[in-house]
Amino acid sequence: MSNKNWDAELAKIDKQLASISDEQLLATPANAPAPGAAPTRGAPTRSLPAGNAPAPAATVAAGRSWVSWVKVIIAVAAAAGMMFWPWPARCGGPLMGFTAATGVVALLGAWSAIGTWRHRLGLAHVASLLVTVWGLALGAREVLPRVGYAIPTEARAATWSCEGLPLFAPPAEAPVPTGITP
Repeated sequence: MSNKNWDAELAKIDKQLASISDEQLLATPANAPAPGAAPTRGAPTRSLPAGNAPAPAATVAAGRSWVSWVKVIIAVAAAAGMMFWPWPARCGGPLMGFTAATGVVALLGAWSAIGTWRHRLGLAHVASLLVTVWGLALGAREVLPRVGYAIPTEARAATWSCEGLPLFAPPAEAPVPTGITP
């Protein structure tokens, strides 16, 4: 048994793995048998010729990083749009629409976070995670009082339906100044 320097061997393997992109690493060769199929006798083994070294992962990932930025911009725009929701979401259909929209915002944040993680875009990944948290927080603000976990308020009643709720809250009366005569 030979006495090799295993740290040096493992470092070489790590270097080889770092030079291959995720897509190339997980891709199946054209002549590979289908998964679960028995290997055929005399099947060629997969090896890379010396002149066809795979492209470094950084060049592959950098080539499509703009797609991840577009995903982040879409997610951030949707999250910002929630601040300008045009209908009151107290009960009924508008509440269901608002709650569904908060779920979409959270999913858009997760969708963009996956792409930014793959392309190693730190700032974009943080923005994606913030969008996800924002969508979940907006949804929780509406759902928790209605499932009995948070204290209901006038704006967020303890019910999903509009039965028994006034359609519009009465406006607060302006205080009457005292001591001033017209």
